[in-house]
Amino acid sequence: MPTSRSYHDACGIARALDVLGERWALLIVRELLFGPQRFAELRAALPQASSNIVTDRLRELVAQGVVARRQLPAPAASWVYELTPRGREAEPVVLALGDWGGGLPPRDGTAALSAVSMLIYLRSAARTDPARPAVYRMQLGAQVWTLRSADGTVHITQGEPAGCDAGLATDPRTLNRLLGDLAEMDAAEQAGLAVVTGDRAALHRLLGAVTV
Repeated sequence: MPTSRSYHDACGIARALDVLGERWALLIVRELLFGPQRFAELRAALPQASSNIVTDRLRELVAQGVVARRQLPAPAASWVYELTPRGREAEPVVLALGDWGGGLPPRDGTAALSAVSMLIYLRSAARTDPARPAVYRMQLGAQVWTLRSADGTVHITQGEPAGCDAGLATDPRTLNRLLGDLAEMDAAEQAGLAVVTGDRAALHRLLGAVTV
């Protein structure tokens, strides 16, 4: 059942936690940072959360005006969840928590690693050459994102690019390894864990721009 617990504290921090402090709530916000998601996509990104828990958190976030639910136009006609303007205001908070948490030692080397969390890391850590803008198609699992490097930063949107300089199809954990060591690319391709298309040099520039 949805929770109605409150800190009953007038401080803004406590009031924010009343809305986003329940377990999995902030991770749902994280998963929606780059665009709308279907319920099944959210469940796949949060494998340790039960369907009931995700349903409850979504219901609460919708009631609080953080998330909205809408139906896609035909022919898709499926229902998706997306951040409201109010919900998007939480993005700097989520990213700041990620920066802080990144300095903590990992507790479990087999823990889940979502596609969105890897894209957040890539966007924050990449220092691309502003003189060499490019567009990339990034497929992680079944989902596709458009990455544009411009002005020394990476901009990410959900969906297929109209055209791209290079593409990479892989999984989040393999992408994590590639960002740590580009020399792993050949082995990943030979093992069928990564597929590169287009300008390989451009893709290497993107992945190599990540500063750990």
